[in-house]
Amino acid sequence: MTHAVVLLSGGLDSTTVAAHAVREGYEVRGLSIRYGQRHVRELDAARDVADALGIPVVEVDASFYAKLADYSALTNAGEYALPQHRGREAMGGDVPITYVPLRNTFFVTLAAATLESWMLGLIEEGSAVPGDLNPAILVGANAIDYSGYPDCRPEFYDSVVEVLRLGSKLGTAYGVTMEIEAPIIEMGKADIVRYASDLGAPLELTWSCYEGGDRPCGSCDSCVLRAEAFAAAGIDDPAMQER
Repeated sequence: MTHAVVLLSGGLDSTTVAAHAVREGYEVRGLSIRYGQRHVRELDAARDVADALGIPVVEVDASFYAKLADYSALTNAGEYALPQHRGREAMGGDVPITYVPLRNTFFVTLAAATLESWMLGLIEEGSAVPGDLNPAILVGANAIDYSGYPDCRPEFYDSVVEVLRLGSKLGTAYGVTMEIEAPIIEMGKADIVRYASDLGAPLELTWSCYEGGDRPCGSCDSCVLRAEAFAAAGIDDPAMQER
């Protein structure tokens, strides 16, 4: 069996990945991170999604991270404005101010610590033998329709797997590799919407907007990409219907 920690943000992509893990029969634990982002509406969504999927989720308070990674519109709203009404070409042409310095590196490290602790407990308390374990971190990264983030690319995650193997007791003492699975990383956004729909993922509970509030702003990069994805998939966005 695969033991999986899913980085659950409450958005379309991570919800799809969590639903995928449940369908595959993984033993799933969710991890959501309060990193000092502009709003916590997405964390509310993550809890709702986890409840709907029947998986436990731990929310970690790492709010200090915003003080370190403050060159971003997501961690320093008072200083940097969100890009608005950008087209696809503009989104893919740069690394935007919504990039949070090394956020995914930080998130994967937290997920790996969670996963390694879980696996070491199973091994050293006698509940499992190393050869039977297949631990994985699941991420909702997407390298096709995205906002130019360098830490959403396959080569980034391939490199991190080796770092985790070399830097962990699980890898060096027990020969168990923590894999990183990114099942939607090479899908277009419309394909992700279709796949999520096929999985029965609770998309009506998700939140993608970079702003908080009761309704998505409709103009930030994340809202624009989401709207385009549902339109291209020919599916009404259930989250918009709920609101």
